[in-house]
Amino acid sequence: MWLAIAINYIDRTVLSAAAPFITKEFNLSAGQMGIIMSGFFWSYALLQIPAGWFADKFGQKKALGIAVLWWSLATAVTGLATGFKSLLGFRVALGVGEAAAYPSNAGIASKWFPDKERATVSSIFDSGSKFGGAIAMPLIVWLMAAFGWKWTFAIIGLLGVAWGIVWFLFYRDNPEDHKGVNKEELHYIRSGQTRKDGLTNVQPMKWYQLLKYRNIWAMCLGFFFINYNSYFFITWLPTYLVQERGMNLIEMGFIASLPLLVAMVVEVIAGWSSDKVVSSGKLSLTATRKLFLIIGLLMASCIGFAAFAESAVLAVILLCVAKSGTTVAASQVWALPSDVAPKNMTSVVAGMQNTVSNMGGVVGPIITGFIVGATGSFVPALLFSAGLIVLGIFNYLFLLGKVKPIDA
Repeated sequence: MWLAIAINYIDRTVLSAAAPFITKEFNLSAGQMGIIMSGFFWSYALLQIPAGWFADKFGQKKALGIAVLWWSLATAVTGLATGFKSLLGFRVALGVGEAAAYPSNAGIASKWFPDKERATVSSIFDSGSKFGGAIAMPLIVWLMAAFGWKWTFAIIGLLGVAWGIVWFLFYRDNPEDHKGVNKEELHYIRSGQTRKDGLTNVQPMKWYQLLKYRNIWAMCLGFFFINYNSYFFITWLPTYLVQERGMNLIEMGFIASLPLLVAMVVEVIAGWSSDKVVSSGKLSLTATRKLFLIIGLLMASCIGFAAFAESAVLAVILLCVAKSGTTVAASQVWALPSDVAPKNMTSVVAGMQNTVSNMGGVVGPIITGFIVGATGSFVPALLFSAGLIVLGIFNYLFLLGKVKPIDA
């Protein structure tokens, strides 16, 4: 699960690294390249719910396996592009495949792990995104220097194809069906689950009926505020470090990966810690989820303080804290679908949550760009991001109710 998400983020980053070469070769305008880059989110966001439904209905083995092979092939053939239209088509195809990754992983976690390990598992597989985002740029730049941008797409695409082959050979949708699971492990998994997913594929309600529940709305809105901030680190951070903090390209390349690497470690620690708190009985599941969400968002608000940091070193430290905060919150965000979904609908709930959250990926870079363009500074943009974090805190404090499975 971790490796699938890491490959997911490496594949979506190739175009960003190759953009200067592609723009020059095909004589594309900045506007055209912006449309190509955003094309990924059109299909990625819109297909989250259908991908989640497919995963719950037909199994995560098929959903995630087909998805990784699909997006890997879409990555591999991007080197065959001949201009704007074909590049846009390949980018949209990439989003179609990658849409199934997170909903499938959420469903796998609900089937294969006891309730007391959900946040740990969620933080581990989501941390793959930070590793993939951090390692992608130096890896891709090295490959382009050695083989050119077209062959780089093909080489990166082969990573996912290899993963897919192993996945289909190894994975089973339920622990009952895996020959490597003995009776003791099966008892440990199933006896620790409030809701035992996967034993049937019957879904007790339609996906849109979930919109009647306030917890679903709180999960979707809260993750939107978190993702708006998260996407700053993989879109505008390099530009911020160069233009606002005066770093050269080599310094920027190293520093831009630092918040992601720090956040990767912090996220796993946060997920593990929250599971320990729940297991100890000192706090309820609801109190634990809210506590770690609020702690994470308070850390994330440091993005606003970074705007006023006098030194580049202090700004980078605050940005590391801010990015780590979004991942502390994410360790709970990706556990919540397993906590609240009706039986056999974890992937659907995760898909709904991720649909709304990725609207932050669609509008965040655009809004930041317009604010910076209008003011000539990143300060107002960072303060606006911090303001959304405050809204996220109120959302989780007051809109999110008791964390328990929806009774269908």
